[in-house]
Amino acid sequence: MTILNMMHRMLRVDHAGEYGANRIYAGQMAVLGRSRTGPLIQQMWDQEKKHLSKFNEILAENRVRPTALLPLWNLAGFALGASTALLGKEGAMACTVAVEESISEHYNSQIRALMESDPERYTELLQVIKEFRDDEMDHHDTGLEHDAESLPGYWLLKNAIQLGCKAAIYVSQRV
Repeated sequence: MTILNMMHRMLRVDHAGEYGANRIYAGQMAVLGRSRTGPLIQQMWDQEKKHLSKFNEILAENRVRPTALLPLWNLAGFALGASTALLGKEGAMACTVAVEESISEHYNSQIRALMESDPERYTELLQVIKEFRDDEMDHHDTGLEHDAESLPGYWLLKNAIQLGCKAAIYVSQRV
């Protein structure tokens, strides 16, 4: 795989991930927006909006097309956010933990790949990915602090969501 092809795949999947995260938080807000948890979800969603905006910019600057699966991620993300929020605050937080852990691990693998490839060439992108990874880890930790693990069936839900995230990453890089 050429370095340019690797970069396009990286940027495409990062954009798709941030797009999906925005839709998840939109779904959570549709259900829990007026609850005591609403402001917390809104705070995390506001950060995700900034992430998506930055990746929109980066895609345009690098002439990278987004994944053709955005309409699917639109529906799937919203449905995942809303359905887990219907389980209550703990369900929404369990979803947040699962997704943000997956995204953080994915960002870490990209950081390793860019560092092995040409860290000086990708200084700015590395900085963006590291900053966003740290935000995602903060969201992950927030989910744990707000009782994600107390949801009955937490580990089952977490693993199912993370399997879905891995599949979404795989196909978004390619389609």
